[in-house]
Amino acid sequence: MKASFRPAALPRAIRSYVCRAPGTFIWLAILFGTSVIMHQLAPDTLEDVLQRRSTNIHNLLLSPGRVLLTSALWLDGGGWPLYFVAFNVFHVPAERWLGTRRWLAVLGVAHIGATYLSEGILALAIHTGAASHSAVNTLDVGVSYALAGVVAVLTYRIPWRPVRYMYAAAVLAFYAVPLFGSLTFTDIGHFTAALLGLACYPLTPGWQTRHKRRRTGRTEGTRPRRRPRTPAGDPAGPSNPARK
Repeated sequence: MKASFRPAALPRAIRSYVCRAPGTFIWLAILFGTSVIMHQLAPDTLEDVLQRRSTNIHNLLLSPGRVLLTSALWLDGGGWPLYFVAFNVFHVPAERWLGTRRWLAVLGVAHIGATYLSEGILALAIHTGAASHSAVNTLDVGVSYALAGVVAVLTYRIPWRPVRYMYAAAVLAFYAVPLFGSLTFTDIGHFTAALLGLACYPLTPGWQTRHKRRRTGRTEGTRPRRRPRTPAGDPAGPSNPARK
């Protein structure tokens, strides 16, 4: 007998799907709201709004905490539907697997770490004359660094090792290719975020157990070998003086 589709079950299924990754969908809801606002603002006003939330060198020196948070609540390039798909493909499984707290930790490591490293390189370029001083106000908002970190950390979600290595290589290649073209600080930031995502292995579930097994050379289900014992219960071996 074929199972019949019950329309009443659809809202329940959607609610269950959303509740299993609450952080992702709260973030998507905020991005939807800011995207609507962006489409309502005049170009000059929008430029001013985004500049005040940009993680450029000037803002990072004045109010780093504020811009690091608010810059991740606005989209720069690509529409909200594109990110809705990307979040469901990568963020939803990552949050379910890691849990919301560890998922947020990966986001923070990738977003903050990649921002500071890329802007630091840009500051060095300005200092050496390789970039104009006006680059201190370069617009830098969006969620792509955090997304790159989550895409990378999902490497450890793949159980079969050959596929895991292929996935990691594909992720690194995807973010490394732009480094060999017209290099920008955002290209450096994306590649850095992917490396930081891979470095978040200690945040993955069960990493301590896997690390311990790898260090001791034991696999799951094995027990340490015991020395044979005599019928009387004494250890067998030449060091036992009771044995002749």
